[in-house]
Order: sequence, then C-alpha cells, then structure tokens
Amino acid sequence: MHDIRLLRDHLDRLRDGMRRRNKYDELGPLLDRAETLERDRRSAIALLEAKQVLRKQVAQEVPQRRKLGEDVGNLITQGRQIAAEIEWLEQAKSDAESAVEKILIELPNLTLDEVPEGGEEENRVLRSWGTPRADGATLKPHWEIGASLGVLDLERGAKISGSGFIVYRGGGARLVRALMNMMLDIHTNEHGYEELWVPLVVNRASMHGTGQLPKFADDMYGLANDEDMFLIPTSEVPVTNLYRDEILDVSQLPKAFCAFSACFRREAGSAGKDTRGLLRVHEFDKVELVRYATPETSHDELEKLLGHAEVILQRLGLPYRVVLLAAGDTGFSSAKTYDLEVFAPSVGKWLEVSSCSVFTDFQARRANIRYRPSAGEKPRFLHTLNGSALAFSRIIACLLEHYQQPDGSVALPEALHRYVGRATL
Repeated sequence: MHDIRLLRDHLDRLRDGMRRRNKYDELGPLLDRAETLERDRRSAIALLEAKQVLRKQVAQEVPQRRKLGEDVGNLITQGRQIAAEIEWLEQAKSDAESAVEKILIELPNLTLDEVPEGGEEENRVLRSWGTPRADGATLKPHWEIGASLGVLDLERGAKISGSGFIVYRGGGARLVRALMNMMLDIHTNEHGYEELWVPLVVNRASMHGTGQLPKFADDMYGLANDEDMFLIPTSEVPVTNLYRDEILDVSQLPKAFCAFSACFRREAGSAGKDTRGLLRVHEFDKVELVRYATPETSHDELEKLLGHAEVILQRLGLPYRVVLLAAGDTGFSSAKTYDLEVFAPSVGKWLEVSSCSVFTDFQARRANIRYRPSAGEKPRFLHTLNGSALAFSRIIACLLEHYQQPDGSVALPEALHRYVGRATL
C-alpha cells in the first residue's frame, strides 16, 4: 500500500506511476475520486477545527453568564447544535479517510525509474546463459516422454482432482523430492538462508499483507467453511508475513528465508494460454526465497537474490535468460521484477520459472513490518523481496526435454545424481 502522503502531496507521482504501467485509463478515475475525497477531508478538518474553537468559547461563556444571572438556554442549545455538527464533521472526515484507504489498496506499486515504461512488448532481455538445443522439432514434448517413462501420470491426476493437477510416479516423484533437497541445501549451506517450513493455509490478513487480496481473489482457493482462510498461492505469503505487526532492530537486517511448499492457484485468467502438460497447473511445488532489507540496501539485495536463483539453473545445466519486466508487465505489488526463463526445446518457448522482485515498502506497509534504524529513532518500514528458486513443474518439463536421449531415456544433470540416486530416468 502507498504512503497516504504520496496522495496528499505528490499525486502527480501516482498518476505517472499508473501511466507507466499502462493503467491510467483504468485507475485514473480512482485517483480523481481520491483527490476529491482528500479535498473533502481537508475541508472537514478546517470546519471541525473552527467548530471546536466555537464550542470551547460557548462552554466558557455559559458559566460566566450564569454568574451574572443571565439566561443561558440559548447558549446551551447552541452548544448542542455545535456538538452535533462536530460529530457529523468527524464522521465525514473518517468516511473520507476510509474511502481513500480503500482506493490506495486498489493501486499497484510504483515501479522504479530503471523499469521500462509500457507493456510486455517492452520487456528487456538482459543476458542469457547456456545454449538451447537446436533439435527441438525431433524431441518428444515433456508430457509424452514423461508418460513413456512412467514418471508423469496426467490422466489420473485429472481423474482424481481435475485438469491442471499432476501425479508424479516412481522416478518422477523421486525427482520432485530431489529438486527440493538440492535447492534447499544450496540456499541454506551456500547462500545463508534460514530454512522455514510454513503452513499451507493462511488467514485473510496474510493474503492482504503481500497484496494477493483484495485484487486477486478470483485466483485464490478459499476454504468453503471459512471465508477468511486460503490455500497459499506461494510460500511468499506466510514467509513475508512472519514478522507482520512487528518491529525489528536494524542489526537483524538483512534477513533471508527459504521455504519449500506446494502452491495453489486457480489461474482464473489463463483462458487461451498454453496449458499442456506441466506448463500451467493449479498445484505445483516451489522453493521460495524471501529477504527483508533496509531501503538503502534493497537494490543490491535484489541482485543478490537473482544470482541465487541463477545458481540453481546453472547447476541444473538449463539454458536460461534474464528478462527485466516493463512496468505494464510487472506484478501488482512489485517495484521491479526480473524473470528467469528457461528454453523448452520441443515447444520452442522460453518458459518463466522464476520471478525475482523488490517490493520497496509496499508490502511492509500493508503488513506493518518495520525496523528501528537506531536506538530511540522512529521505526521505518523495511523493504521486502522475494523470488522463486525455483518452481518445479516447468523445471521438470525442461529437464525432460533438454536432457532427452535418442534411446528415449532422460539424462539427469550431475547436481541431481546423488539426490535421485541415479544418472537417468
């Protein structure tokens, strides 16, 4: 959520931020409404202050006139009228503030200056690593090779749960477990993350804190018997909210957490998108990285987090590229996002397997996560960051295609051998 002072003193920055995201036609009227509400609030405050002064004067005058033996009935009536007007003005002020807060909750974060303006077409490929296979047309797509090897069972996944749910079998199930252990070992042992095991169900306050609610309610799985509880779309939600409504000391920063979890998404807006095999599913596994930082260090922390995600792709030997997202393609809560995309040979596509983002103080304001810069100093909102390192389903799809062998087997990268217990599927 934005600082209310941004609306009151720098409305032009908000307008420009929505324009950079290609959202001004949609959100400009909200900003106009907020500007009107803010004028109403200020008018109410000015009138309220004047009425409070008048009420005090009347209250002082009543006993003075009584001492002189004068009739104070009219003054008492006037005092009651003023009190009623004050009550009305206080309510009008409160209503305007509540309405403005609701508008602020609907506004996405402002992207950083280095983020390109515009939509997806303005995304910038910054660098690439590895060489994609050139024989993709001769390879079986991952859903076919996975079925032939007995590691994917899409039909039974659909039967027991529905389209977009996957059963991994035998070596496939072992591969999932191997990816979890490999990623967590690297992030904890080499990159210094504290490992967490978090709930798969969170409350509404947690979903609000990271920005999933209220904007993206249609993409979430809620519990039918409790409208305030949700299956997590990513472990970003419980991990980021770990210190909600708390104040940390600056000596505790930066903080770095990693967590494995299943993730649940309805993908309500995915109609028409490629949903074959593992490309777009409703339940998937992921290792998530979350960092807390001071505003002065969050830029460097994003580069560090991105590098940690890249290490996993390099250990897996998968060709990838780093893409800086344009403002219009940047997520609601993010101020800057890098996507990591891996090439899937048989479908000839770059698939996003990670988004690494800095949220500035946007999430911290919503979740009220602060730090104290020094003893006796006023607490400040910290900056939050997160990134997938990595999401499993598309990684598995790319492994099945990139390492496909002429005999129909799939070789495994050396980094997975000791975790899977063998070199091929």
